Amino acid sequence: MKLSVIVLAGNEAQMIKDCLLSAKFADEIVLVLANSHDETETIAKSLKLPITYVKTFDEYNKNFSKWRNLGYKTAHGDWLFYLDADERITEKLKEEILKIIFTPTDHTHFAIPRANHFLGQRVRFGGTYPDYVKRLYLRKKFSGYTGYLHEEPKIRGTLGYLKNDLLHFTHRDLSSMLKKTMSWTDMEAEALLKAGHPPVYWWRFPRMMLTKFWERLIKQQMWRDGTVGWISAIFETFDTFIIYAKLWEKQKHEP
Repeated sequence: MKLSVIVLAGNEAQMIKDCLLSAKFADEIVLVLANSHDETETIAKSLKLPITYVKTFDEYNKNFSKWRNLGYKTAHGDWLFYLDADERITEKLKEEILKIIFTPTDHTHFAIPRANHFLGQRVRFGGTYPDYVKRLYLRKKFSGYTGYLHEEPKIRGTLGYLKNDLLHFTHRDLSSMLKKTMSWTDMEAEALLKAGHPPVYWWRFPRMMLTKFWERLIKQQMWRDGTVGWISAIFETFDTFIIYAKLWEKQKHEP
C-alpha cells in the first residue's frame, strides 16, 4: 500500500520546510501551490524530496475544495493524507498512520485530533481541542472534496479516529489573523445571504457578539488559556461583528 501526502500551501516560506520534512516518510508528496508568489517552491525543491508540484492562481482563500481536488487528481497513492503548510505530522502520528495503511481495517477514512497553537502558545480550551479533522482516506472509496466555505470529503464507508495529535500552528501573529478575517468573514456573510438570512437589524450585533463571547470565554472556558485565550475570544467576537456587518451591507445592495 502506497501513501500520498497532499500539502496545500500559499505564501508559506516560513512554514513549508518543517511541514514537508514531517511528511518525508510518504511514498509521494503532492505540493499544491495556491497563489504562491514567495520562496515556498524554492525551499521545497531544496529539500530533495519526492515532490510533485501543482500550481494554481485564483481568488485568495476561496477555493479550498478546488485545491484539494487538484492534489487528489495528481496523487497516485492507495491512501491519501491531507496536510496544510501550518501543520506537522509527529513521529507518533506517523507510526499510527503507517499502522493503519498496512493493517486490515473496517474504516475507509479517519479523523485526526489537532493540537492547535495560537500566537505561539498551545491552546486547549474554547473548542480548540481535540478539533478533529478528516484527513486520511482510502483512495478507492474517495472521490474528492465539495463545498465552497467548509469543504467536506465525498467518501463511502465508515469513519475511524486516530489517537495521536496533528500539530497546527495557526494564527501566528495578529497581522495574519486580520488578513484571514477579511477573507473568511466575506465567505461567511455570502453563505448567510444565499441561505436567505433574515434582515440584519441593530440588535443582532450585540446579541450575536455577546453569544459568541459567552460561548468561547465562559462556557468553553477559553479564559483558562490565559492572555492568548482572552485575545482569541475577543477576536472571535470581532469576527462575528464583521460577518454580520458584511451581511447587512450585502443585504442593503440586494436587488
